[in-house]
Amino acid sequence: MMVNSNDVRRFEAESRFLRKIREEVAGLIVGQDALVDRLLIGLLCNGHILLEGVPGLAKSLIVQTVARCLSASFHRIQFTPDLLPADLTGTRIFNKENADFSVRPGPLFANIVLADEINRAPAKVQSALLEAMQERQVTIGEDSLPLPDPFLVFATQNPIEQEGTYPLPEAQADRFFLKVAVPYPTREEEQLIVDRMARVDPDLSVEPQASLEEVKSARAAVNGIYVDPKIRDYVVDIVLATREPAAAGLGELTAQIEYGASPRASIAMVLASRAAAFLQGRDYVTPRDVKAVGADVLRHRIILSYEAEAEGVTAEDVVSRVFSAVEVP
Repeated sequence: MMVNSNDVRRFEAESRFLRKIREEVAGLIVGQDALVDRLLIGLLCNGHILLEGVPGLAKSLIVQTVARCLSASFHRIQFTPDLLPADLTGTRIFNKENADFSVRPGPLFANIVLADEINRAPAKVQSALLEAMQERQVTIGEDSLPLPDPFLVFATQNPIEQEGTYPLPEAQADRFFLKVAVPYPTREEEQLIVDRMARVDPDLSVEPQASLEEVKSARAAVNGIYVDPKIRDYVVDIVLATREPAAAGLGELTAQIEYGASPRASIAMVLASRAAAFLQGRDYVTPRDVKAVGADVLRHRIILSYEAEAEGVTAEDVVSRVFSAVEVP
C-alpha cells in the first residue's frame, strides 16, 4: 500500500484534539492511559464502553474527566436495586394550566451518560437502557424520543461484590462496544496518586479541549482508515476461532466455549482497530492495532461452558490462546 503524505498529515491534524484530551486527563489521572484510549475509541466509534474493576480505581472519575474535556452534556446515574425505568428515561407529567400531559426528560438525555454500578439495576431498568443503547431513543408512554447525538453510555461494574447485583443479560453485554478490565496501578503510579490526591480538597478541574463538531469530523476520518484485506481476514479468522476452535487447531477449547463471538465482534474489532490507528495518527491498520483492542472486543462476547468455569478458565485465557493460535499476516 502506498501511503500518501498528504493523507498522513490530514489524519494527524484530525487527531490532534485527542492528544490534547490525553494530556489534559493525564494532568489529573495517574496511569490508566490505556483506559483513556479505550474511552476515546468509544467516542470515535460511537460505541458504548463497559468498565470492570474493583472499587477505588477511579473508573467514575476517569469517565467524568474525559466528559469534561468535551463541550458535551454529561449525566451520572447511580444504579441501585430500587431504580425504575422512569428514573432513566423521564416521565409524563400533567400540566394543570392547559390540562395536558408533557414529557419531562430523564438523565439519559445527555451526550455522555455514566451508568455507575450498572449491574445493580433490575431487569426493567436494563431493558429501558438497552433500548437507549441500541436504538438511540427512549419510549415514554406512547412517545419515542430521540436521544442527543452523540449519545454514549460509559458504564462501570464491580466484579467482586455480588450481593444485590443483577448480571447483565448477554444481549445487553453484547451491545457494549468494548469491555475494559481496569487494572491496579503500579507501585510508582500509586505513589504519584497519593502525592496528588491525599488532601482534603484535591484539584479535579480540567479544561474543555474539543467540541462535538471535532468529534464528528474525526469519526468521518476514522471511516477512511485503510484496512488491508489481509487484516480483514485476520479479524475474521480470530472471531471464527472462538466459534470453531477445532478448525483453528484449538480443539482443547471446544468443551470450554459454549458460544463464540457473533459477527458484531468482527465489525467492532475492525472499527476499533481503525480508531486505534487514528489515535496514533496513522491512516492504515496494522496487526498490532487488532491485538491492542482484541481482548476488549471479545472478553464479554465469549460465553464459557460450565466445564470451563469449574476449571477456573476465564474469557481472558481463551482470548489469549486464540490470538496465539491464529496466524498473523
